[in-house]
Amino acid sequence: MTTPEQGTPPSTLHVARGIDAMTGNLERVVVGKRPELELAVAVLLAGGHLLLQDVPGVGKTVLARALARSIGGTFKRVQATPDLLPSDITGGMVYDAGRGTLRFVPGPVFANVVLADELNRATPRTQAAFLEAMGEAQVSVEGTAYPLPQPFFLIATLNPMEHHGTYPLPEGQLDRFLVSMSLGYPRLDDEVEVIVRQQLTHPLDSLHPVVTPAEVLSWQREVRAVRVDRSLMSYTAEIVAATRTHPEVALGASPRASVGLVRLAQAWALQDGREFVLPDDIKRLAPHALAHRLMVRSRTVSAVAVVEDILSGTPVPVRSQ
Repeated sequence: MTTPEQGTPPSTLHVARGIDAMTGNLERVVVGKRPELELAVAVLLAGGHLLLQDVPGVGKTVLARALARSIGGTFKRVQATPDLLPSDITGGMVYDAGRGTLRFVPGPVFANVVLADELNRATPRTQAAFLEAMGEAQVSVEGTAYPLPQPFFLIATLNPMEHHGTYPLPEGQLDRFLVSMSLGYPRLDDEVEVIVRQQLTHPLDSLHPVVTPAEVLSWQREVRAVRVDRSLMSYTAEIVAATRTHPEVALGASPRASVGLVRLAQAWALQDGREFVLPDDIKRLAPHALAHRLMVRSRTVSAVAVVEDILSGTPVPVRSQ
């Protein structure tokens, strides 16, 4: 990210510094992945959810735990398996013998940061248990809605689809993830640094909060105040609409994607110490926010390539301040 310019409002500058401190805290345990960490933090600030599509062992769980510790929030991990039930996620009603009544026992989804590990190993019915939580920050059990802790941030990981025993996520669920990204393998020198840091203890053991959940909620409100010129809203809508008519796409992105991309750009701008969104924010973030939502017709063409093609063919509006 760039250094905030002179003239930046003090409140925006203060928030940007706080966000930078949180990202720096994450770098203590996730080595050499600053751009990916910035994107993950932007998703949190935008109030969205994150999909990590990656091979095992590259730090996905570590990232989720580090985020929870950095914000001083609660963390729960759900290991998806074919026999996992929806109630194993949401919780359920349990008979209280002392009172002679049923009471609700919350499941692991009741946390500030929830890791749904290998989500595509769960059955479609169990996968669907996350939908209400992702969309409405609540779960409904026996006709009663129970609000989730705030902020609520779901990080789901996917095994590569060629692995056995996986169930593809339906398009409606993919659409509820604001961003999909990959951490990828570290560079050689970064991998050496990972080994060095874990010789005696894991860096997570000494990681302390640098912000509070209340501050994160305040930052999420600040994100919504970041200015977005109407021309940029139109630019975003044109990009998303083009995914529905592109010849390589069988199913394009929804209006939810348009709203999400703008919100993500607002979070990115605030993270960068700006109180306004730039066209470059939209262009930089569009592949991460749109590609996983597209159903392409051919395996020889990637969804990211489709988004890049659309970006290259969509005129960029002139910035007006």
